[in-house]
Amino acid sequence: MINPPRRQEEYPDRAIDCQEAMEPGFQAIVDCMLDAGWSRGEILKSLKRLIAADNMTQKENARTEAELAIARAMIRAGKSL
Repeated sequence: MINPPRRQEEYPDRAIDCQEAMEPGFQAIVDCMLDAGWSRGEILKSLKRLIAADNMTQKENARTEAELAIARAMIRAGKSL
């Protein structure tokens, strides 16, 4: 089970609590990857790339949502694209 945040709003140690909640799952993934024959360096490099790819996806999704919101507003206002 993953521990939830102590409060829903921001608090000083929220990032640390998140890290601590994630630690067991992270270690399990690393251990499975090591058991499968991957090196620790390969695992960490791949995790960094996955994080970067997820960040890029989130940014692109936000950009697309903003563009769609603008297009919908223009259509509602009767303006052509």
